[in-house]
Amino acid sequence: MLPINQKAPDFEAETTIGRIRFHEWMGDAWCVLFSHPKDFTPVCTTELGTMAGMAEEFAKRNCKIIGLSVDPVDSHAKWSDDIKEVTGFRPDYPMIGDPDLKVSKLYGMLPAGAGETSEGRTAADNATVRTVFMIGPDKLIKLVLAYPMTTGRNFAEILRVLDSLQLTAKHKVATPANWQPGEDVIIAGSVGEEEARQRFPDGWRAPKPYLRIVKQPTG
Repeated sequence: MLPINQKAPDFEAETTIGRIRFHEWMGDAWCVLFSHPKDFTPVCTTELGTMAGMAEEFAKRNCKIIGLSVDPVDSHAKWSDDIKEVTGFRPDYPMIGDPDLKVSKLYGMLPAGAGETSEGRTAADNATVRTVFMIGPDKLIKLVLAYPMTTGRNFAEILRVLDSLQLTAKHKVATPANWQPGEDVIIAGSVGEEEARQRFPDGWRAPKPYLRIVKQPTG
């Protein structure tokens, strides 16, 4: 699996909106790439619809969404009908077709010896293709989450992580456990005392010398 802070590999692939080159399609946006082991699977059906219903929230944050399944694009199009019927939302974000398993292997979701085609493979064969990658405008991987087939993904958590990543990329802060937007944050450990006084002139709470708590910066 690819590690955090590594450059997200570029690739060309067929999608439900046509052929794309990934980095070019991303442009200067953030991106959530989330993958699926096979079309017409129950948990993934609910996930794709849920993400479609939340697409506007991600767009507000300059974050593009792209899905991946190892089946061909024409299968994705048929699956979209089921997703709309079940969840009320049709995915309008692109879905990558990966029938040759190239993208799945490129991102470390399948081993190199997994074969050259998705044909004949079951969802269980592709169980590791249930990963979320969050990628920054700099094309570096910021988050990796892997889920089992029996556990649906929590996209509210993925949106929360995006809020944290965008905040901490702009300000020298970190977010504590269970943080929600608007709550207090922590001054980054890389910020010395003098710089901290300049950045946070109103001061901070320090229950421990290494834990400096301030209000969330704005702007």
